[in-house]
Amino acid sequence: MNFEFSEEQLMLRDQARGFLAERCPTSAVRAILDGDAHYDATLWRQIADMGWTATVIPEAYGGLGLSYYELVIIAEELGRAVAPVPFSSSVYLATEALLAFGSEAQKQQWLPKLASGELIGTVAFAESAGRIDATKIGTRFENGALNGCKLPVADGVIADVAIVLASDAAGVSLYLVDLASPGVQRESVRTFDASRGFASLSFESVAAELVGESGAGAAAVEHLHDRAAVLFAWEQVGLADAALEQAKQYALDRFAFGRPIASYQAIKHKLVNIYVKNTLARSNGYYGAWALEANGIELKQAAATARVAAIQASTFAAEENIQTHGGMGFTWEFDCQFYYRRAKLLSLVIGSEGLWQNRLVDALAAERAATA
Repeated sequence: MNFEFSEEQLMLRDQARGFLAERCPTSAVRAILDGDAHYDATLWRQIADMGWTATVIPEAYGGLGLSYYELVIIAEELGRAVAPVPFSSSVYLATEALLAFGSEAQKQQWLPKLASGELIGTVAFAESAGRIDATKIGTRFENGALNGCKLPVADGVIADVAIVLASDAAGVSLYLVDLASPGVQRESVRTFDASRGFASLSFESVAAELVGESGAGAAAVEHLHDRAAVLFAWEQVGLADAALEQAKQYALDRFAFGRPIASYQAIKHKLVNIYVKNTLARSNGYYGAWALEANGIELKQAAATARVAAIQASTFAAEENIQTHGGMGFTWEFDCQFYYRRAKLLSLVIGSEGLWQNRLVDALAAERAATA
């Protein structure tokens, strides 16, 4: 089976890479990290104008109706650029939730605005660190209103609409909330990667509407995370490749004892080890992209495999990039920190490596039981 992208898809990659190299240099990332803004609003508008936020949304809802192969290519380039925009929250999760579980009326109302970038979406599933426990969801929907608190919420400071996991009479369900509604309170939460805005969202008698089947929230979250895992994996692959490129270039330019440090075996081994992990992550990413587009039974295993490999590759590449730069790699003035911060953040956004290793084991066990 050939997982390589088509000529047209490779042209999209080249276009996206060139666009982000021009519009999102590391100086733009540093401006967000050093400043008070939670994202690069100008870049977000330009990304929406390029149609990236509308990639997989059907034409009937204002989208482009393309495949997930195009979306993973965009995800990879956003990861390579360490772009400080809410793309993953709005596209990988909020848009996916509405596509998978939204009613026709909800799709008609919200998807065109998400496709155009007019609105930013997010999801609010967690209430504390660690695995989401559907039996311990404190946020509750009753008497037609939502009450509770969600923490942390990616891009919760800037989002316009959220898909919220809440307990109700049927168990746990997903609810759509307009974050401009009365009773919604936001409090910024500073994370390790300050180029992305996280928040605590509090709801006090807030109007909300059911998304999907009542009581099916836990299964819906698991499904959404499987799909998002592939997209995050490609973003991490792009990040890991950029960190490798930065480490390689520095090793070629930095001289010690009259020779570039890239000529020393210890540095060569570092770079080769990064390359091996990156290649493995990309290979698993291809399989994940195919499974995501096919939306078949292979998705659970493919998503977990891609997620684990991408976490390992991106964090390793970011760490070894700093080590290759030596003492200067740890300083604020060098850009190595951008990849390290984003790699650490992405390794946790939809669950840690350990959680996804467990999900991979469960998927393999289910496959073995099915074929026994």
